[in-house]
This record gives sequence, structure tokens and C-alpha cells, in this order.
Amino acid sequence: MRATVIAAFFGVFLTCTYTAKEATKKTKKAKLYVPQIDCDVKAGKIINPEFIAKCPPGCQDVKHRVYGTDIYASFSSVCNAAIHSGIIDNTGGKVLVQKVAGHSGYRGSFSNGVRSLSLPRWRESFLVSEGKPRKGVTYPSTLEYSSSKSTAVKSAAFSNVLNFASEPKKPEQDLKGTKSADTANTSEKASDQGDTARKEHRTTPGPTPATEMATTTPTPTTTTTEPSTTVPQPTTTPAAPRTTAAPAKARPGLHRGRDMGSSSVHPAYASVVAAAARQVQAAQGRGQNTAFRGTSTSASDRNILLHNTGAQHQEPVATFQRAASSPIHLAMEIDSWKPGLSLFDTGFTSKEELNPKPLEPISQGNQNCKVDLSFLMDGSWSIGKRRFQLQKRFLGNVAQALGIGSAGPLMGIVQYGDDPSTEFNLKTYANSKDLRNAIEKIQQKGGLSNVGKALSFVNKNFFLDANGNRGGAPNVVVVMVDGWPTDRVEEASRLARESGINIFFVTVEAAAQSEKQNVIEPNFVDKAVCRTSGFYSINVPSWFSLHKVVQPLVKRVCDTERLACSKTCLNAADIGFVIDGSSSVGTGNFRTVLQFVANISKEFEISDTDTRIGAVQYTYEQRLEFSFDKYSTKQDVLNAIKRISYWSGGTSTGAAISYASEQLFSKSKPNKRKIMIVITDGRSYDDVSMPAMAAHQNGVIAYSVGVAWAAPDELEAIASDPAKEHSFFVDDFDNLYHYVNQLIQNICTEFNSQPRN
Repeated sequence: MRATVIAAFFGVFLTCTYTAKEATKKTKKAKLYVPQIDCDVKAGKIINPEFIAKCPPGCQDVKHRVYGTDIYASFSSVCNAAIHSGIIDNTGGKVLVQKVAGHSGYRGSFSNGVRSLSLPRWRESFLVSEGKPRKGVTYPSTLEYSSSKSTAVKSAAFSNVLNFASEPKKPEQDLKGTKSADTANTSEKASDQGDTARKEHRTTPGPTPATEMATTTPTPTTTTTEPSTTVPQPTTTPAAPRTTAAPAKARPGLHRGRDMGSSSVHPAYASVVAAAARQVQAAQGRGQNTAFRGTSTSASDRNILLHNTGAQHQEPVATFQRAASSPIHLAMEIDSWKPGLSLFDTGFTSKEELNPKPLEPISQGNQNCKVDLSFLMDGSWSIGKRRFQLQKRFLGNVAQALGIGSAGPLMGIVQYGDDPSTEFNLKTYANSKDLRNAIEKIQQKGGLSNVGKALSFVNKNFFLDANGNRGGAPNVVVVMVDGWPTDRVEEASRLARESGINIFFVTVEAAAQSEKQNVIEPNFVDKAVCRTSGFYSINVPSWFSLHKVVQPLVKRVCDTERLACSKTCLNAADIGFVIDGSSSVGTGNFRTVLQFVANISKEFEISDTDTRIGAVQYTYEQRLEFSFDKYSTKQDVLNAIKRISYWSGGTSTGAAISYASEQLFSKSKPNKRKIMIVITDGRSYDDVSMPAMAAHQNGVIAYSVGVAWAAPDELEAIASDPAKEHSFFVDDFDNLYHYVNQLIQNICTEFNSQPRN
């Protein structure tokens, strides 16, 4: 009997043990469900900051564009970036994606069968690695995408640019009626982004502004028993008068403004304020912390809130003044290479931008020298106090000679020793007088001459949009060195150059004979500058001779055409379109051609110092639609393309090429890449080979795009060598859009293959 009981007990024990082991196995076997994404999905389209996704086979395609090497701009294809980096191949696989901060430059390269493109800057980046979960990180089984109706701010490269779509369109989506369509899209985007902001900030009372506010909406910190009708002011800052700007359209807001001491609410906002007050009281009844921020509200937060009510808050002190503008004008001021900025973003940060005194009215400055300039000031002990004063005097003289101003050069200073630190950034001072006064007050920090560390600091921290970087202006660093650096500069300089930063060195005196044994890199200048031609380096025998190099340095810094390191495939060309306006094209197809021209143009960084666009239309005759120097903004160029009227007539392509060479490219700037894109739908009535050859010999890179009845032999004759990479053919105008990405990639591939240093 006892044996039976023991056996039964033992059996139950084994059964329980087995059941537990099976449960454990099932638990261990439970795997993360990995969502699948398409080849064309861009990292910026996915909201999740870190995720694992499965890529399908066949993503290695030029239409899935990639920008960067190792670290990629967020509007790159996730899967093709993973192929480029070697994480997966064209058969697909799992990829771990981590979002990181934006970079001031992305270097293109050819790797694993994928050609990635260079890019001057972007506001968000991502890294790809093997698709294995990191310890302690929970990954989503379902990815959260931005609105399908509008491209999210994080991944929008060229949205809201004129009335053309942000992606290449088929001809049925031509230019007709695009204004009203874009207006509707803008409204949808505003609604979608507003919904997103409300979901993320559930404790924020009142309507959410229809711009991206995820990172700028004030965090509620206090509760109130009465709804406030004025903006709470910090206890340490005296109240400042506010002026009310008449809004183009009433916007709901969280706060209302006062009109020069008046406490009355504008009638247009009275109901909104009352509704917000009721929401506050209701939330308090539920025990929620929903009141407006009190004394800790930052200047940037107050500015954003006040813009939503149409009131412009004039802060008692400011370092960068902007005239009151309508939302439309503000939108036009935003550089298209700086996506993510709110239309009402003042550009202020919370601390360092507050200056002890108001500025004088902003100077326009020397408009022939539009550069963003950082001086690396030597503050090491080896320089001594006397020579440090001479250095400050030199920097003040340079500031005066440059002609600092909002439309000209902007200048900031970083002092380095053991560690670098920013004395002031690009937008702290907007005229030479204030800048010189600020330089005089700089105190020497001391330490070693760690130039390499200083260059790394500038590359990562200085040329940011928040610090006044303008995007269209070349980035320049001038390094002051007394003797020699005490650390290595080669690697830091290389990374800075690849980010588009033009590095100049002003070396004063040399290492003494007894000190030469301590020199780490005797030829550090040649390793650091953009080109070893002598243009980027100035050697001064004595600190007392610095005044002699003020003008030579200013002249070099302002010569934007020779600033080689800021040149990329997207901002270094004069592009001339030669457009067939013959009768065989027809009005509808001509509008499709213009859409094709616009879709190519908007991919480039357009300004008077970057890429410039010109256009010629031809039949038997030729007409200059606009020259390279006619328009200096992307919006103006796209508007000009839209306004081109159809001509109709015969087809004399050869004469059109000669005309474009004479009227457009003979006036191209030195050191600009001259690119001619000829579009034709039939065989020419005249010879094309001789005019094309003459253009090639004059340095014009010619691309030919043939449609329908275009002759293949003529397309090859027009195109530069190798013709296969410079000529394209489609059987129908409706298919032109297929070659937008391919043509741009070929332009960038050719540019990136050129020696840079």
C-alpha cells in the first residue's frame, strides 16, 4: 500500500515537472513578431524611434534612394540602406533601425551594389544593424507610420514647394489646378499633425496648433483655480509690452495677448478662451494637472503660443530680431533644406540666445559674401596674454572687414584649449559693431592646443539650424593656431570636410627648435584643409603681422565659388533645360514635360551661391525662358517653370543646343558644373552632333531625354560620354516621371566619382 502511494505521488510529481518544463519551453519559444516593410519605405515615414523590420527580396534598386554612408538621412529607403551597409542582401532579411540626430552632411559612396548619394544636411538620421533585439529593449510588433495623406515632417524633403507635388507625378496629375489641391493637402497635413500633437500631449488644454509641436508644447507644471486670461510672466523678468498683429485667419490658441496694456480679449478668440477655461476647470475636477506653465515658461514656448492667437510677443531682450510677417511670408522664408520647422518657429533656444542688451536694427551686411563662419580661437596658455589680445584685435578687424549682416556673412567664435566652448554662435550678433564689442570681452581659458578636439566639436555642435545655420550659405571654419596642435587633426578634419565644412588655417609662428620633437603632425595643415593648393592656409611669421592678412583672408573666405568642401551634387551646378515646344508635343504633353522639369529641379539646393536653374524652349526658333541669374530661390524657379507657355512649331534641336550654349552656359559661373538636359520628342530638322560636340568641348555635361519618335542615334550624339549613362528614352510622355530619380542619381554618381582632395 505504501509503495503504491509513493509511486502515485512520484507520478504526480513527474507530471507536474514535465508540465512546467513544457510551459517554460513554450515561453522560451515565444518570439518577437517582426513586421514587414516595403522596399520604398523611408525611415522618416516610421514614427518609432527604434524598431526591427523585415525587408522583402528585390530592394536593391536605384528607385529606392539612399543618402549617406554608415549613417543615413531619414528619407532614405530603409531596406536599400541596409543592403548598402551590408546588413542584408537583395534576398531581404531582418534589420534593426535606430533613429539618431540629423547631420550637417552625408557622404555618398558605392557599396554592396548600391550607390548612395551625398546630401548637404538633414534634420534626422538613422543607423542600421543586424536585426537582433538589443538586451532590455522592447520592440513594436506593429510599426506606427506618419499620415498617409501627407508626408510627415521628419521625412518630408521637399513638401509644400510651390504647386508641384512632392513626388514625381504622372501627367494626369499635371499642373492644372495644383494650387487648390496643394491648399487642400496643406489643410490635411495641418489636421493630421494637430491630431498627432493632441495624442502625444493629452494633458495640454485647448486646441493644438496645426503645426508640429511635439517637442515645443509647454509641459504643464502647475494647477490654477481660475482660468488665466494673460500669459504668466517669469518672476525674474519684467513684463514687456506686446503688440497684436492682425492674423490672416483666426487661429485658436491657448493664451490671449494684451494690446498695449488692454486686458480685453479680441472677439475672434473670446469663445476659444472661454472653451479653454472650461477645459481647465473640468480637468481640475478630474484631478488632472492641466494648467498652463507659469514662471518656468521659456521664451520660445511663449512665442509659439502667442503666434497661435495672432499676437506677437516682443521679448524685452533678443539677439535676433524678425519683422512681423504673415504666416505665408514666414513659410516662404523657410529654407526647403530645413524641414520640420514650424511656420511660427522663432529660431530661439531657451538659454544662450538671450543677450544682455537689445540689438541695433539688423544690418543686411555684405551680400556678396553670404557665408556662415566659425572662428576657432586659440585660448591655450602657450599663446600668452599679450598675443591673445592681438588675436582678439585681429578677429575684430576681420569682423569689420567682412561686413556682418543677415543677408551677408554671419560669424561665431569657439575658443579652444583643453576643451572647446562656444563664445557665441551665428545668430547671436547681426552686425559688425556688436560682434567686435563682444570679441573684446572674451577671456582666455588656457590649456593645451587641442585643435582636433575643437574641429570635432564644431562639426557636431556649431553648424546647427538652432544656432543660426542658414542652409544655403557655405559653412566655413577658420582655425587660429599658435605654433602647432597638441593633438591629431587629420581624422576630425576629414569628418568635417565630408560634412561640407570648408576649413582654413591661419598658423602664427612655428614650433621652436627645442619644441619640434613634440610636434605630433608636422604637416597637419595639409591633412586638414579642403585642398592642398595653398588657398586654404595662411602662415604668419609673427602675431604682430596679423593685420596684414585681414584682407587676404576675407577675400578667400568670401570666394564662395572656390569653397570646394561645401560643394555636393545637389548644390554645385548650373542646370539648363532645353525643352521641345514643337507642335508634335501638344499642350497636355507639354505640361507633363514641365512637371518633369519641376520634379528634377526641386531635388536640388537652389540659391545664388548653390545650384542655379535656367530654361530654353525651342521649335524652329529658340526662346530664353529664364537665365541662371534670374531666380535665386527654389520657389521662384518652380513658379517660373509653371509659367512657361507652350510655343508650337518645328523641331530644330541642334540650333537649340547652340543657342543654350551661348545664352545660358557661356554665362555660367567659374567652378560650376554645367549640366544641359535636352528633352525632345522627334528627329531634328538640323544636325545635332556638331552643336553637341562644341558644347561638350566647352565643359557642358549633356543629358538627352527622348520621347515617342525621338531618334536613338541623335540622343546618343547629344549625350556626353558614356552615352548609356547620359541618354534616356521613354515611349510615352506619361512615363517621363520614371527617369527623375535615375537622372538625378546619375548626376550625383558622376559628381561623387570626381577627386575631392
